[in-house]
Amino acid sequence: MTLPVARTYAPMEARLVDELPVGDDWQYEPKWDGFRCLVFRDGAKVDLMSKAGKPLTRYFPELVEMVRQVRARRFALDGEIVVPKDGELSFDELLLRIHPAASRIKLLSTESPASFIVFDLLVDAKGKSLVSRPLAERRAALEAFVAAEVPVSLRVKLSPATTKMATVKRWFRSVGGGLDGVIAKQLDLPYQSGTRDGMQKMKSMRTAECVVGGFRYASKGKLVGSLLLGLYDEGGLLHHVGFTSNIPNDAKPAVTKQLETLVKPPGFTGQAPGGPSRWSTARSAEWQPLAPKLVVEVQYDHFSGGRFRHGTSFLRWRPDKPPRRCTIAQVEQEGRSAMKLLSR
Repeated sequence: MTLPVARTYAPMEARLVDELPVGDDWQYEPKWDGFRCLVFRDGAKVDLMSKAGKPLTRYFPELVEMVRQVRARRFALDGEIVVPKDGELSFDELLLRIHPAASRIKLLSTESPASFIVFDLLVDAKGKSLVSRPLAERRAALEAFVAAEVPVSLRVKLSPATTKMATVKRWFRSVGGGLDGVIAKQLDLPYQSGTRDGMQKMKSMRTAECVVGGFRYASKGKLVGSLLLGLYDEGGLLHHVGFTSNIPNDAKPAVTKQLETLVKPPGFTGQAPGGPSRWSTARSAEWQPLAPKLVVEVQYDHFSGGRFRHGTSFLRWRPDKPPRRCTIAQVEQEGRSAMKLLSR
């Protein structure tokens, strides 16, 4: 027998918005900080597939074993792989799993086992496809499936869902910076495979004031390409933590001139920028150290492992902010994990 949904089935995706839609026809769920994953079980065969259609099965052997302990023999689930670490969700621990050595993966699966947070049911316990059903029906079926088929002892958790904006606000109050954002889905729509129709996401964006410890020129011309950001630790060392590159084009000539007057080694006294990447040219990989005089406010989504995970967005200069007050303490996550929102 085979499942009615192929393992190459594309998951539905979300469109990024600045504000969540409001109305009785929307369901809200937490946005989890992990790897999106479709789980397929057909008897003894288990497949874990990424959002991009790549197999994840070999990287998470403990999840494969958990799926085999679910009572139902045939089903397909949509959810998120996460790794709880020290009371929070650790994306860095997830990244460590994508490793070529099976021995390394096995060790990590024991030291930092992953969990699976499920939020949709594509094929039910009878092997019947639900993708043509509206979300309201799929959600009811999912809750019944988890209650009847998933032992409570497993690290398979049901993602909370609500139609009340007041509940969403309580989520943010409850876990603070531990919540990655919120997903909104239309209740009357079938599963929107491979599209961004019917699902929206609002990410939790935060701001920080950083010292400009250096800059890189753009790959062409003699204008600034990116500002290198630094934060002080408790010992007074300035660590490189990321970059911002969306400086308005009309401001670049004046900004470049100002930066060039401040060039002075070492720029960063702690962790310094690395070398070239596969995307950089020899010129763009070079960076100019600056005296720690300038402060910039940026917007970011995640800070982990001593760095901004993605590039930040330039907001404004902060001449009123003393550089020495730009410390790493302002970006440390609140110690309240979004895992608190899970009831089982």
